[in-house]
Formats: sequence, C-alpha cells, structure tokens
Amino acid sequence: MADVLRLSPVISAYPDDKFENLLIEVILPGIEKKDISFKMDENSFYVKASKEGVDYLDSYSICCPVNPEKAAAKYSNGVLKVTVPYQQTLEKLVDVKID
Repeated sequence: MADVLRLSPVISAYPDDKFENLLIEVILPGIEKKDISFKMDENSFYVKASKEGVDYLDSYSICCPVNPEKAAAKYSNGVLKVTVPYQQTLEKLVDVKID
C-alpha cells in the first residue's frame, strides 16, 4: 500500500468590499474538479481533495454566520473560489429585560 501525504490546503477567507459576502479561496494544485468535496454549514466549512499520493483536507470555522444554501463555487487553475452571503442580521435592536 502506497503512503499518502495528507496536507491542509492553503486557505484565504475575507469579506467582499461591501461586507455582504464571505469570499473563500482554496489552493489545490494539480487537483481535478471531480476530485474535490466542499461542504459547509452556517458556521464552518470542510474541504477534501485528492490526487495520486496527496490528500488535501481540513475543516475551518467561520467567524460570522453565512447562508450556505446561497453559496456559489468555481474551480479554475488549481484555485477553488467560493462566494457565500452572510446571514442577514435583525433590522432593529430588541430591548432585553434584565432581571
């Protein structure tokens, strides 16, 4: 059985210019699109990608809740780019009674 090198991919995650979407970039050199799995919920995401002899995998927490149902992903030239909107916050402040 051949040894498989397991690596964490290089990740960049940052808000867009209007602070409406989280932009995630995952560097996956030499990986084919069919060999990538990307899953997310409102607080985290998980990536796994494989090529012969190398597995890229890791999970990451997200600082602010996002709406994963509206996520869009594109893969080109070894870079997976995911755009996901932040969840909308309450429009008004609620006064919480303190006992």
